[in-house]
Amino acid sequence: MNLTALISRLFLLIGIIVVLSQVSPVCAQDLEPRAYTNIPVGLNFVVAGYSHMSGGVLFDPAVPLENANIKINGALFAYARSLHIGKMSAKFDMIVPYAWLSGTAEFQGEVVSRDVSGLADTRARLSVNFIGAPSLPISGFKDYKQDLVVGASLQVYMPTGQYDPEKLVNIGTHRFAFKPELGISKTFGNLMLELTGGAAFYTVNHDFYGGKTRSQAPIGSLQGHINYNFTPGIWAAVDGTYYWGGHTTVDGVEGNDLQKNTRLGLTFALPLNIHHSLKFTFSTGVSTRTGTDFTSIGVFWQYRWGGGLPKSKKSG
Repeated sequence: MNLTALISRLFLLIGIIVVLSQVSPVCAQDLEPRAYTNIPVGLNFVVAGYSHMSGGVLFDPAVPLENANIKINGALFAYARSLHIGKMSAKFDMIVPYAWLSGTAEFQGEVVSRDVSGLADTRARLSVNFIGAPSLPISGFKDYKQDLVVGASLQVYMPTGQYDPEKLVNIGTHRFAFKPELGISKTFGNLMLELTGGAAFYTVNHDFYGGKTRSQAPIGSLQGHINYNFTPGIWAAVDGTYYWGGHTTVDGVEGNDLQKNTRLGLTFALPLNIHHSLKFTFSTGVSTRTGTDFTSIGVFWQYRWGGGLPKSKKSG
């Protein structure tokens, strides 16, 4: 098998690996297919994307607002690299989002509005596949066939986003969040099934609205994905997530804001050539007890290089 044919087959495995479903306001709501697949080591990825969210969108679902009608246009830049830890495949990725937020909501019976833009919280993650995904260069994928893969990751959200303690609606959250996750994927020919489970843990915000102290209980989440490869590199996924928990306490008073929410989504990936690819996403809330209930669409461009990939041919 020559290198070009091998790389074409690798598109079945690589897809788009970075967590870029949308500029999601809450990490438990991310919908990310193919998070636990094997890819060659030494690859680099840069991603730029746009997403639009509308409905009951809040970057902090625990703020005491009702009937929120907020629109968010988001842009992001991301970098990722596939690694090896011992004989295990791994990857590191970092996402820097920017958002434009506008809309209205009700606060204590009165309609309030907000129009703001700025950085959202930066995210960094390390993922390791410890079963079924050995560390391999591109040439090593000639004899590799993905079957059962089990892995884990740790994602950290850093408080780099725009934040004003005098406002209830902000883009940033003014706290750290840590999300460990365990994932499993199983391949059946062109079909791949995935299941992941995780929990997000939050530090205390000591400068909440009005100078108060706010803490939040962990939010557990389950994700499921049904992926199908149509041709090398062209794939689609039906995505779903359920997340629960997250009740808050402000100055010692516990709020009635336990979350038990469900979201569904669709993902479609299209390679343009060896180095460039596009991803399209859609998701919407199905059931919402407390928090965000919004619809999101997104489009993302990815460029990959290194790891033995051929260089782009020069025209002329």
